[in-house]
Amino acid sequence: MAKPEILAPAGDFERLKAAVLYGADAVYLGLRQFGMRAAPGNFTEEELFEAVRFCHRHGVRAYLTLNTLPRNHELANLPAFFAAAKEAKADALIVADIGLLMLARRQAPEIELHVSTQAGVMNHLTAAELFRLGAKRAVLARELSLDEIREIREKVPQEMEIEAFVHGSMCMSVSGRCVISNYLTGRDANRGECSQPCRWAYHLVEEKRPGLYLPVVEDERGSYLLNAKDLSMIGYVDRLAEAGITSFKIEGRAKSAYYCGIITNAYRMAVDGWAAAGGGWSVPGWLVDEVHTVSHREYSTGFYFGPEEAGQCYRDGGYVRDWEVSGVVTGCVDGMLVLSERNRFSKGDTLELVLPGKRPAAIEVERMFDGEGNPIESANHPEMTVQIPFGGDAPPGAFLRRRTAAP
Repeated sequence: MAKPEILAPAGDFERLKAAVLYGADAVYLGLRQFGMRAAPGNFTEEELFEAVRFCHRHGVRAYLTLNTLPRNHELANLPAFFAAAKEAKADALIVADIGLLMLARRQAPEIELHVSTQAGVMNHLTAAELFRLGAKRAVLARELSLDEIREIREKVPQEMEIEAFVHGSMCMSVSGRCVISNYLTGRDANRGECSQPCRWAYHLVEEKRPGLYLPVVEDERGSYLLNAKDLSMIGYVDRLAEAGITSFKIEGRAKSAYYCGIITNAYRMAVDGWAAAGGGWSVPGWLVDEVHTVSHREYSTGFYFGPEEAGQCYRDGGYVRDWEVSGVVTGCVDGMLVLSERNRFSKGDTLELVLPGKRPAAIEVERMFDGEGNPIESANHPEMTVQIPFGGDAPPGAFLRRRTAAP
């Protein structure tokens, strides 16, 4: 059985480098138009060329998003988009609209076509017809169970690839097709501008009693009745792979470089561990713990084992944040780990160094120095250079973190 691809998000160059460093087989990224994430920096055309070259130098594939649902007035910009994709040598285009699928076949026939989850591919008939129309891969709807995915795999051509989300934010709408944001804020979720009103707290107001807000449930903060839990399938990569999923997709182009690196690293090690074991494998507990070191909502297994497992997070619309990034490695020189500081830490703190493909290692900060080698008691200036004694090696871009909440 082929080892599944680890597909990581890349909202900008910093996040792209983190994903590549920590073991992504492929990344997905967008230009500043036609992508379902308008909030991240995304890439200019010039940056796209550099990003794809960077990926290819490291043996990583780059998939370009074309997954919005464009209106008539936007279509005139498509020829320039296809020209940029071809010149950059993108490995695939991710499309959600059948018109764009067919246009891409004509204007960029050398580029693979992946059908986005926004297309809502729910069954093997749709997947097979999309394959006949030229799609190499279907990114399946997030509402499918593992049994339904297995049946799709069995009934579509073996040459067709199957991609599914394994980690990240979920949407209360069917595969992301939502108009709540349009109605409440004028921001179109189907063109990457979602204001996430599903994460807001809601009360009832009776028209004759203005100003009196009635909670929907017994909670003074209101009800987060649309707030989906986050997805995490780190404990089930064996079952996902055995169901025939070609590519494990991590959500998060709007999330931090730390998130991209840590989550990619966790799934990289989980998939490699499963493949090496050749059966009878279970994910180690410390690796499950890794996905809890990023900012996240309460986790669930989504719809993989039935809709009752997905659920809503009623507690609040916020995140669990028990760890923070202390610094990013810039080099190792003369027995010193050289860092660019991100959040304050001090002598006496215990940090964790996260190396690609390895279990995190604790580092006791017994001594620390500034960029000129002067002893210091703490690092308290963002991006200041800090040096701490270290007997090993670490690649530039590796993260040091510190727990901020009690275990």
